[in-house]
Amino acid sequence: MSHDLHECTCTDIYSNRTLAPLFPCQTEAKPALLYKIQRFFLVKASNQYFFARILSYSSSYYQSIKMPGSGFDILGFFKDLLAGGTAAAISKTAVAPIERVKLLLQVQAASKQIAPDKQYKGIVDCFTRVTKEQGFFSLWRGNMANVLRYFPTQALNFAFKDKYKQLFLSGVDKHKQFGRYFAGNLASGGAAGATSLLFVYPLDFARTRLAADVGKSGVREFTGLGDCIKKIHRSDGLLGLYRGFGVSVQGIIIYRAAYFGTYDTAKAMLPMEKPGILISWLIAQCVTTMSGVVSYPFDTVRRRMMMQSGRSDVLYKNTMDCWRKIAVQEGPRAFFKGAFSNVLRGTGGALVLVLYDEIKKLL
Repeated sequence: MSHDLHECTCTDIYSNRTLAPLFPCQTEAKPALLYKIQRFFLVKASNQYFFARILSYSSSYYQSIKMPGSGFDILGFFKDLLAGGTAAAISKTAVAPIERVKLLLQVQAASKQIAPDKQYKGIVDCFTRVTKEQGFFSLWRGNMANVLRYFPTQALNFAFKDKYKQLFLSGVDKHKQFGRYFAGNLASGGAAGATSLLFVYPLDFARTRLAADVGKSGVREFTGLGDCIKKIHRSDGLLGLYRGFGVSVQGIIIYRAAYFGTYDTAKAMLPMEKPGILISWLIAQCVTTMSGVVSYPFDTVRRRMMMQSGRSDVLYKNTMDCWRKIAVQEGPRAFFKGAFSNVLRGTGGALVLVLYDEIKKLL
């Protein structure tokens, strides 16, 4: 029995960003198979951010995997999509209450349903009051839109990822041309993220507005996903469903820059060439958490912009005005409201990692 040593790469499947290797992993070569790919999805849910660990089984006779146009394995792709989607749905549903608390803390200052003297004071206060005033199951408002968003995002990432890599990183040596490699990664990550967002942004918009709806059953602003999209489209048109899109793309690029800069620095400081799994995992967790915090103000601004759609009174004239008013009227700390909830939400990642593998065994 022979073994090959490969490196596991970390990919943000929200924007198809291939990040630095997490840690070396050992794979078993099977002569009967030309190749076999197993994806273990590790969801790190900060600003709708997801990570995939890919373990590749390769044959010495074949140097590439099947891609569209060269014998694309459509059945395998849909199996992966179904398994990943099921695992992500379970994980997202498990951490949905934390997600809703995070969103409420982020946007309550821009909500016409929450008076200034009725705003939530923190995570515990928000959990307690939401459960008491709106019912226990209201903690899952907006979760369906969040789950549905996974499937088109994954399919779009698969369709566009290699195109952007070829466009921005073709012929670039990451060791000899680090500047170009770094810039190319930012460009490809931003382009891939913008492309996926362009198609799924209305779902993210609806998820935010449904989660921010604090009305009780009889006085809710929206009755569901379809009602939310229909009402906003009727009042503000298609543009209303895309408020905050520009700053969302900026947030993707900032997150990517923070991740690469911090991860490479952390790896360079380690005394050993190949750290163990535990050390690599701890580094990855710290880096992704910190990168999420650095890019969090962009997520706050985009959520605030989303809250403007469907309103007759204008809170923010544009994105820059939103940045300015939050800083002046609420202070710099307002940009980080709900950030701790966002960190806690990342606990769903380990659940997805285990569930994906188990679901693949059943398919």
